Amino acid sequence: MDGVLRCTRYAFGPNRLHYCGPDANREVKAYIDEGVTDVGLEQLLAQFKTMYPYLEFIARVNKIQDPFNSRVVEAYWLGNDLLQNIEKRHFHRHLIYGQQIKKKTRSKDFKYMEKKLEQGAVPHHSFHVLNIWRRTGNVDLEHDLESLSECSVSSGKVLEVNGPIITVETEPIIYANGKLCFGLPIKKKLTRRLESEYDIEQIKPGDIISIHWNVPCEIISLPQAETLKKYTLQSLNLANKTI
Repeated sequence: MDGVLRCTRYAFGPNRLHYCGPDANREVKAYIDEGVTDVGLEQLLAQFKTMYPYLEFIARVNKIQDPFNSRVVEAYWLGNDLLQNIEKRHFHRHLIYGQQIKKKTRSKDFKYMEKKLEQGAVPHHSFHVLNIWRRTGNVDLEHDLESLSECSVSSGKVLEVNGPIITVETEPIIYANGKLCFGLPIKKKLTRRLESEYDIEQIKPGDIISIHWNVPCEIISLPQAETLKKYTLQSLNLANKTI
């Protein structure tokens, strides 16, 4: 799967709920169903006001020309070594100018954010979700616990596949003892709404998949799932410093 289509699968969940990106969900879904990409799809993805600037930023600092390079897409949604090549000062500048966070948050909150950069924050999707509590797509609201958990990309081990229904075991984000953390594994049912030929349609028990807003995104390896958990846990720990 190329980087553009890979990115589209992660962007599909919030887009169908009208949380992020253009009002073009049918077009986005059609691209996924057909398993094709073109300039038109890239232009649609470029309208995701939070995601696309992050992809551009990760690509630029790693001297990668294409923001939709598959490794760039993986770095943002799952995490990989590209995130370790980013200097704090560059990330700080991106949050101010690329994401306009200083304009969207209170002065006190942005100062907390600056401290988190010193404590190792990286431009992973989970950092933005868990540490910038306001949704910065199409909905200008604060996250609640449910949306924090659903908006954070998670992994799940497939237990059962029954037509369009996939049962996975996954660890939700919960609030306990005054802190955000991973809860005990739960069983969760996902409904496939996609009809493409890509591997997500051929999943079987034992596979590990990534999940975003209840949408199965792609089959991932155990090391990828562990990397995703590592970066999400880092973001949770940073969030707990200011909740």
